[in-house]
Amino acid sequence: MVDKSAARVRRMFGQIAERYDRMNHLLSLQVDRYWRWRTVRRVPPRGDAPVLDVCTGTGDLAFAYRRRAAGEVEVVGTDFCHEMLQVALRRRARSKPTAPLFFAEADTQALPFPDDTFQLVSVAFGLRNVSDTDRGLREMTRVCQVGGSVAVLEFSWPTRTPFRQIYSWYFRHVLPRVGQWLARNDQDAYSYLPESVGEFPSGAALAARMEQAGLEDVRFYPLTFGVATLYVGIKKGDSS
Repeated sequence: MVDKSAARVRRMFGQIAERYDRMNHLLSLQVDRYWRWRTVRRVPPRGDAPVLDVCTGTGDLAFAYRRRAAGEVEVVGTDFCHEMLQVALRRRARSKPTAPLFFAEADTQALPFPDDTFQLVSVAFGLRNVSDTDRGLREMTRVCQVGGSVAVLEFSWPTRTPFRQIYSWYFRHVLPRVGQWLARNDQDAYSYLPESVGEFPSGAALAARMEQAGLEDVRFYPLTFGVATLYVGIKKGDSS
């Protein structure tokens, strides 16, 4: 069982925060940018209520939503790793403002927002790091408006052969070694990645967890042969 304790995850991401974006783009061959691009187009802002991106890290998806909002919608990014948020704040300071963007330090399992606040709640490659997946999903649903969307972008395992075998070999053997060599941290962050993905539910299993959290019409869309999957659900009117 992979250790997803809050202390371990916070320390691990704190150690790699300064290199996190560069490492992601390098190890995914820039495909992670495409996944976020697809997410903000599949699940765009549609009203004037704010957008929330949880486990935002250095803010990649929050920035993507700010660009998509084009000045019409406030975007908020939250994360419980202080070092990651410091990188996000520096990125915001260097960027050209296109819409209000705020960052706050908060645990996804206990979000500091009232019920029914956001038209859209998103998370990219962060839900599997939440120690209690169901609690995190319930909190995301709670702060989402009735009729609003919850979007989860997460790694998954390809199903088609021989791509599945090739990718599995790269993901389990090449990526951890290259990532650890470049990131140089004592928490084995890039060994944790395939371990956490291997234990995390995907496809219909994660969709069912989202429904249990109070979402309906949950659909999922494999991306890049199933290397990542985008899940989208709508908050039910009777959700508590």
